[in-house]
Amino acid sequence: MATPENFPGETGDRPGPSFPREGSSSSVDTDTAVILLGAGVTAITHPLLYVKLLIQVGHEPLPPTVGTTMFGRKVLYLPGFFSYARHIAHVDGKRGLFRGLSPRIMSTALSTVVRSKVKQAMPAQEPEPMASRDDLKTSLRKVMRETSQEMMVQCLSRIATHPFHVISVRCMAQFVGREVKYRGVFSSIVKIFQEEGLSGFFVGLVPHVLGEVIFLWCCNLLAHFINTYAVDDSFSQAPAVRSYTKFVMGIAVSVLTYPFMLVADLMAVNNCGLAAGLPPYSPLFKSWFHCWSHLTQQGQLFRGSSFFFRRVPVTALAVD
Repeated sequence: MATPENFPGETGDRPGPSFPREGSSSSVDTDTAVILLGAGVTAITHPLLYVKLLIQVGHEPLPPTVGTTMFGRKVLYLPGFFSYARHIAHVDGKRGLFRGLSPRIMSTALSTVVRSKVKQAMPAQEPEPMASRDDLKTSLRKVMRETSQEMMVQCLSRIATHPFHVISVRCMAQFVGREVKYRGVFSSIVKIFQEEGLSGFFVGLVPHVLGEVIFLWCCNLLAHFINTYAVDDSFSQAPAVRSYTKFVMGIAVSVLTYPFMLVADLMAVNNCGLAAGLPPYSPLFKSWFHCWSHLTQQGQLFRGSSFFFRRVPVTALAVD
């Protein structure tokens, strides 16, 4: 899903004709630093996304435990992140927690390069004059323009990196059926192309892009309206509140757009020859609409959105 670096912001740097080489070198150094930082963050957070992906595909290898709610009612809880991670480490060793990491790192690096190149290719926008009473408020026109530009960057970045996302998801999903079909990045590229053609690299792309576009527009517009109409300039902490509005809106909107990410991940695995994408783990979906409809009927559109206090679904209890 979209991250805080996806939020549109102002770019105050203007290209100087006298020092083209220095500017270019500085840009390369910045991109390199961002790539290295992104690779580090990706590696650190990979076990979290690995466990999340296995929960998304419906793999529950550990039995639920009996717990009580704050009102004293007994319920069944599915294992949380730490129990799940210990199970993976027990089966595959600690290195097993990083299955599928290589394509994710390549995806992060490619995304950084694509974003940088697209933003450099975009024409610089002239600043719009502000009304005297709106010195600290961004005009709606400016927000829409910046969000439109960021949407273009995000869409192009997602299209370029989605093949690596598909490879990473399938590498991780192999844990369910203990397959070894997808190993290295390049061998996986050959395997997908041979079996599914070029379209195999872009399964699940549409819901992923839709989720990120909806996230961007909702987050930026909500933050703008709150900062403009809800935060009073007479309030002493108004600047501090405005600086956190977009971050808080990002968290709230990401919850609402989570089903798009879930459907995208399930479509990336569906009917690819892995147990995680075949019955009885998953039906064979005709389209991402079919997948969304199935999850809606099962009441599992938010499956995998939480790592802790995961209750056994009502449908599962009814069957048992």
